[in-house]
Amino acid sequence: MLDVALSPYYGWVIEALTGAIKPDAAGGEEPELPRYETRRSSGLTAEVDFWTSRDVREVVRCHLNYVVADTAKWEQSAAYVLDTHSLVEAFVKNAGLGFAIPYVHNGQPHDYVPDFLVRLKHDPPVHLILETKGFDPLEEVKVGAARRWVAAVNADGSYGRWRYEIAKRISDIAALLAAAIEAKRE
Repeated sequence: MLDVALSPYYGWVIEALTGAIKPDAAGGEEPELPRYETRRSSGLTAEVDFWTSRDVREVVRCHLNYVVADTAKWEQSAAYVLDTHSLVEAFVKNAGLGFAIPYVHNGQPHDYVPDFLVRLKHDPPVHLILETKGFDPLEEVKVGAARRWVAAVNADGSYGRWRYEIAKRISDIAALLAAAIEAKRE
């Protein structure tokens, strides 16, 4: 029993407890609320300023004039769909923004940096965190952290409605955008 207080066991216990403890909404418990970083204000795309040696692609429906290309064509194709889709009011590639979702894996804290943040045309706006993903051995852990983050931010309500989705194929993106709008209507 004493070993539980030692590394790496302590981290594994915290990870298991964090993943297992959830508010009992049916029993009247309040939903989990987010813990915001107190040293930072809400981020704005107007504050993004960084240099990159990676290829960039010009875009229109983004507050930034370029999208950083992290892959050969996967994310550029996703950016093109977002930039030309009628449901998208604005989007940004999550590069240099500082937007990350915390999670714990193997007892260690990590940050998950999803690919895109999308504001959909809806009143009130719906914000979509969109990941474009092939194989990722940590996908289940990251998806769990993202869904928990979205639930907490939605329960707080200060930043509007949010949703999280993963596109395994470029052809999935349009359906995910429509589903995010429909989910808002429910």
